[in-house]
Amino acid sequence: MRAKFHLLRRQNLNATRIVAGSFAAIILLGAVLLSLPAASRSGTSPGLLTCLFTATSATCVTGLVLVDTATQWTLFGQGVILAMIQLGGLGFVTVLTLFSTLIRRKIGLSERLLVVSNFNLNNLNGAVRLVRYTVKWTLIFELSGALLLMTRFVPAYGLGRGVWFSLFHAVSAFCNAGFDLLGEGAPFQSLIPFQRDPVVLLTIMALIVIGGLGFFVWSDIGHREEAGRLSLYTKLVLVMTTGLILLGTAIVLAVEYHNPNTLGPMPLWEKVMNALFQSVTFRTAGFCTIDQGAMRDSTLALGCILMLIGGSSGSTAGGIKTGTVAVLALGLRADLKGGGPVVIGGRSLSRRQQSNAMTLTMSVMLIFLMGSMFLSLFDDLPFMSAAFEVASALGTVGLTTGVTPDLSHVCRVLLITLMYLGRVGILSFSIAFVTRRQQTTGGKIKYPVTNVMIG
Repeated sequence: MRAKFHLLRRQNLNATRIVAGSFAAIILLGAVLLSLPAASRSGTSPGLLTCLFTATSATCVTGLVLVDTATQWTLFGQGVILAMIQLGGLGFVTVLTLFSTLIRRKIGLSERLLVVSNFNLNNLNGAVRLVRYTVKWTLIFELSGALLLMTRFVPAYGLGRGVWFSLFHAVSAFCNAGFDLLGEGAPFQSLIPFQRDPVVLLTIMALIVIGGLGFFVWSDIGHREEAGRLSLYTKLVLVMTTGLILLGTAIVLAVEYHNPNTLGPMPLWEKVMNALFQSVTFRTAGFCTIDQGAMRDSTLALGCILMLIGGSSGSTAGGIKTGTVAVLALGLRADLKGGGPVVIGGRSLSRRQQSNAMTLTMSVMLIFLMGSMFLSLFDDLPFMSAAFEVASALGTVGLTTGVTPDLSHVCRVLLITLMYLGRVGILSFSIAFVTRRQQTTGGKIKYPVTNVMIG
């Protein structure tokens, strides 16, 4: 039994490495393809670092760019970016597993562990079924979103471009990537031309939220009749997602209500709609309908918090995830009440889960603070602009105050690293260390208990 346990742990470690490696391979291949003359409108490559930055941003479904997607890349280049967004959103492992099921090849333990690592699941139960369910509903949601967007983009851009724009933005929104093709009139304007269009904004918001809920949550909702009720995790995610969206909307609306450069000139209904859009895009996406650089510092600070929280586990979004924040909040409440067990829905959470949530959060916060200070000092940026940029990269969001194209090469490499860390998962990189430490010390050596002064 002990040998089997060590084998599973070793295979899980290898699965994590393969998932991380698959993302790196997609990024490198994408960078090479974007470097080809056929990918750029000018016929010449914008440079390897720019191509690598774009490929990382697309594969890690972030949306930060050094060059405008519409004006820099040809249809071939845009197609490469869209393919990377889709692979990055679903995960290369998902595509391979689906292919294996289509050719009726047996899915072994190693491949199931890959799926578990890719979706951040807790066990192997229903892993392959989740892959089929994920791909099926991904296509349904993206095509439905594209059809809705066609009602606005086809009249505005013509049949061919309108269909392509609709498909591109639907996939980009669902995968929480934030890439857009609307920069021909004015580069880097994102969805600002459609800030008064409820159809476009509500469709994009719906795709962003659905993509950020997580594949497990969809499956749980879809099979609710079979199970009889939603799982505790799904309920927690739905409550957290709704609460964060409403809270973010209220704060953005209050802070930016009279700002003449953002919501100020809009009528009330438009202010509410754009504040709602800003709240949704803060946490996961990267599209924008107002100038991010013109927002007040309080709104930028809120944005940093929401971007670092991100979406939910097993989704296309980044961040520390809503479940992690919920565990931290419940743990805080329990400690304030006297340090009893964390109880929710008649169930108690283990100390190990609380420790994992704290470890992940502290790791992300440390990287965020160090990255923000480095970016601010190295490129002489205002700290809030630097913090917003770092949170956007680490949370794989893609929003920017406008400083991204002007960053130095060193800071561009820093953002590439942060985007990769944010998508693959910081906790995944510590699995090898944690596993070895538990194997060598867990349960064998016990030390005397001591106390240190707190507060």
